[in-house]
Amino acid sequence: MASIIKRYGKWQARISWYDSEGKRQTKSQGGFPTKVLAKDWAVEQKAKLNKGINIKKTIKFIDYYDQWIETYKKPKVAEITYKRYEFTRKALNSFFADTEFKHIDRKMYQRFINEYGATHAPHTVKEVNNIVRACIRSAMLDDYLIKDFTQNVTLVANEDKEVKVDYLNVEEIKKLLEKAEAGISQQDIYTSRYMIITAIYTGMRLSEIQALTWNDINWLHQTITVSKSWNMYTHSFKPTKNKSSNRTIKVNQTLLQLLSQLKEKHISNMVFTTQFGTIPTSNAVNKMLRQLLDELGIHRKNFHFHSLRHSHVALLLAKGVDIYPISKRLGHSDIRTTMNTYAYLIDEYKGKTDDKIVNALNQL
Repeated sequence: MASIIKRYGKWQARISWYDSEGKRQTKSQGGFPTKVLAKDWAVEQKAKLNKGINIKKTIKFIDYYDQWIETYKKPKVAEITYKRYEFTRKALNSFFADTEFKHIDRKMYQRFINEYGATHAPHTVKEVNNIVRACIRSAMLDDYLIKDFTQNVTLVANEDKEVKVDYLNVEEIKKLLEKAEAGISQQDIYTSRYMIITAIYTGMRLSEIQALTWNDINWLHQTITVSKSWNMYTHSFKPTKNKSSNRTIKVNQTLLQLLSQLKEKHISNMVFTTQFGTIPTSNAVNKMLRQLLDELGIHRKNFHFHSLRHSHVALLLAKGVDIYPISKRLGHSDIRTTMNTYAYLIDEYKGKTDDKIVNALNQL
């Protein structure tokens, strides 16, 4: 039931209905300049009621976001991933503050993207937008929204903020391997050196390397199984980044021989423990990596341990390995993730691939 009245020169609409407990509920909205607009509002509210939406539910965007990440994300995501949600919250709170869901439309959200993108890299803007879109879909399921205001929004970003990850070419990788191996002592355990070598040969993430046990290595079939990662805060195992990160990697005999030397030096079931029984931290392995690169005279501004993963990809691409097996080796759930993450590397080797294609066609 709806009533339309004129008060103080403006039109007001009021609708009433009975809830599931038989109690009468009402909702009104005033300030419409015309009677038609007031009727349209009433019709829209009735349509929502017919869809089973509780039109009296209202909540601030940031309050719902907090509930969403606490309920649906915090229990299952890695700590580093959860920090991204917290980082996104700061941006949302800065722009939307106390704004309620019902007052946000696509135009307002586009303004947020425009403002945020002006000072952030494309990758960061895309990541924030993906998080917000997931939150909005959840809000729709909880009947706070009936329309996704993030749809068809144009992502705007500052290209100058994009940080290109440095990597080593094939010759530099060989030099780093030789340098790391040469510094390994038969008496002492230089665990960080072994971890650097492992990253180059496997492309594994640091947390995956830190979590390796001797049971994960199959000496006969020359494989390493990745089934867990390392929590550097609690010094314990945690799940891998995602389901697809659980994988088995084929490795060469050179790496296995080096690891067998390491195995002889200590009795811990953990592969990469120091003489003090601890797992090297990110700071420790990066310090060793920078030391080795400095000794080689190799200078890369944005090079760190994770860059070894990029160097591994560069090495495989240089040797003509197809992107699909590379994607599986890295533990990506979708080949598009690999294509997007390593697009700059793929572009650099495109010329070599084009030559192969032309040669193949010439042989027809």
